Amino acid sequence: MSETGRILVDTATRLFQNIVTPRELARAEAGEWPGDVWNAVEELGLPLALVPEDQGGFGIDPVEALAAIRVAAAFALPLPLGETMLANRLLAGAGIDAPGGPLSVASAAIPTGRTARPLGLVPENGGWRLTGVARRVPWGGKVTGVVVVAEAAGVPHVALVPAGRFDVAPGTNLAGEPRDDLTFGCLLEPSQVAPAAAGGTPEDLHAAGAALRSIQIAGALARVLEMTVQYANERSQFGRPIGKFQAIQQSLAVLAGQTAAASAAADLAAEAITAPAGDHRIAVAKARTGEAAGVAAAIAHQVHGAIGFTHEHGLHHLTRRLWSWRDEFGNDAEWSRRLGHAAIAAGADGLWPMVTAA
Repeated sequence: MSETGRILVDTATRLFQNIVTPRELARAEAGEWPGDVWNAVEELGLPLALVPEDQGGFGIDPVEALAAIRVAAAFALPLPLGETMLANRLLAGAGIDAPGGPLSVASAAIPTGRTARPLGLVPENGGWRLTGVARRVPWGGKVTGVVVVAEAAGVPHVALVPAGRFDVAPGTNLAGEPRDDLTFGCLLEPSQVAPAAAGGTPEDLHAAGAALRSIQIAGALARVLEMTVQYANERSQFGRPIGKFQAIQQSLAVLAGQTAAASAAADLAAEAITAPAGDHRIAVAKARTGEAAGVAAAIAHQVHGAIGFTHEHGLHHLTRRLWSWRDEFGNDAEWSRRLGHAAIAAGADGLWPMVTAA
């Protein structure tokens, strides 16, 4: 990591340590928008970290920019920072002015398992008519606008839909994060719609979202491991810390292994977030981090015992996000199937090059 990347991570760590308090987490889970927290994040410039420097962004390597997402996840930041970073990157690539404030993303390609009218984008009266339903959009009802990726006449387009131009059916995930159903039926101005840049198809956005969740899972797991080891060394039973018992040590070793595997997988995801949707690294990352999330969360709660299940303890803010994030933008089963289909398509001669390329 470059010096600039290290400065970004250190600065983000200090910021989140100060502003992500138990009170703010409780307020956010109760449905309040943590405006003061967002203002601090925006003042630091993090929402523009993936935008080129000549367009007002940081202009640093995407891998280093995404390191801030790991830090945010480790503190359970109750904001759509990753979604805003993705949205601003899409807008910059399409040449659409970003409105500022928090943003989210929605795509016609995101599978929901529920029947809905697919997003449609057609020219009308000199502008563009957007119709359809997007399910479980992160923070859809809380943001300044939603960036939509849909095809018009077979060409991928990016559209900026300001808040108030769509109907919102509120929902949440297991962690209490907003996941809202949005119904579109609005006419957009020409300046709000443009052809997407390379890597801006609906499928590319779905893959980028999966990469984002993989990185978040790795960040949360690192903090879960830290908390669990600390608790095992502090909690005593039968006259000595429980971390001295072999059974606990074995569990901690498994937890550390899962965390390390997820971290390596997240590195792959960060490297591939700007790659086409067919890049196998994202599939590997989402499948592996999803598996690690389930195993690690179970071990963490076992080691913490009853206190880890209380609302007052901070562990649940992380484990409930792990359980939620592993299913968003495709769960590990979906991405494992994609890998399996790719392996079959590669054939006997192509399997080994496919494995080594990832």
